[in-house]
Amino acid sequence: MQQERVDSSAIVVRPALTTEQLADLYMVRKDYREAAQTYKRLADENPRNAVYFNKLGIALHQQAALALALKYYERATKIDPTYADAQNNIGTVWYQRKKYGKAIKSYQKAIKMRQDMAVLYSNLAYAYFGDKKYEQSLASFHQALTLDPHFFEHSGSRNGSVLQDRSVTDRGRFYYMLAKSFAQAGNIERCIIYLRKAKDEGFKELNGVKTDPDFAFLLKNPEIQEILAPKPVESAER
Repeated sequence: MQQERVDSSAIVVRPALTTEQLADLYMVRKDYREAAQTYKRLADENPRNAVYFNKLGIALHQQAALALALKYYERATKIDPTYADAQNNIGTVWYQRKKYGKAIKSYQKAIKMRQDMAVLYSNLAYAYFGDKKYEQSLASFHQALTLDPHFFEHSGSRNGSVLQDRSVTDRGRFYYMLAKSFAQAGNIERCIIYLRKAKDEGFKELNGVKTDPDFAFLLKNPEIQEILAPKPVESAER
């Protein structure tokens, strides 16, 4: 049987990228300035296209140009009042500015538009946490995990929707709340991981695990017992 020979001189014609695909490629490469310039041209040419304004906002957001990003996110929501991604992105701007009340309202509006996006509930939970509304934060984290049990193992973002900065100040309490969320979801492994993190951060209310019904089924777990065990007192040198 003769093997077919491939003509190395054959010319492979690839279709040219559209302007939007080129801008998206710039975003993947983190060439945010070029991406913003390209999306701006698309938005100017298509003033009723909410997606282009939202993408332009994201490209500017990545350059920390928050005021301009907010302007274009708001423009996108005016064009399409049901655009949950753009409404979410408005919330991320307010969150970064530590305007937690405004961020919460923005995320709540986005959730009314789309109730199936874990990123919205996660962002809302962080905003509640920043505003020291811990019970609401816990409920929102739980809803995010209900929608996507593996949410915290990946970025959680989706095309067009920004996942806000996940840094928090009271990290011990924050990790404890995440452990509680995973306990509610029945994810023992992740619960233990975040309880350890809470302990490492010196969270002083860790013994609450012993009386919290959400942790009741875990109390006999050896790893949980080890986490809750008091630190051995070092004997004084003689």
